[in-house]
Amino acid sequence: MKYLGLAYFTPEKFAGMSADDVEALVSQCPALDEKMRATGKVLVAASLGDLEGWRTLRPRAGRTQISDGPYTESKEVVGGLFIIEAEDPEEALRIASLHPAATLGEEGGWAVELIPMDFYLAQ
Repeated sequence: MKYLGLAYFTPEKFAGMSADDVEALVSQCPALDEKMRATGKVLVAASLGDLEGWRTLRPRAGRTQISDGPYTESKEVVGGLFIIEAEDPEEALRIASLHPAATLGEEGGWAVELIPMDFYLAQ
């Protein structure tokens, strides 16, 4: 089964951190990312761009409406994603727990949401 992991952060909390604290936190991420990839179960891993570049597309009156920003109002924002393939939910949780947002970043409001995928299409 494939699972989508969404890595969240809280922009206000992150903005309240000093540059040195952000650097100290972010510098720990590559080693954790590598541990996760070393499982051989990570199909996709990505960080998302700044919120200023986000766009939302919605159908409205038979046309596509485009607006700025995230599609929901929330204190937390998706900052990254990953897709893993696991034999069972326990393995998926074990792998997802290696992601930096599940291990570090409490001060930045980091969190990971793990979602089973019913459909997956890849080239």
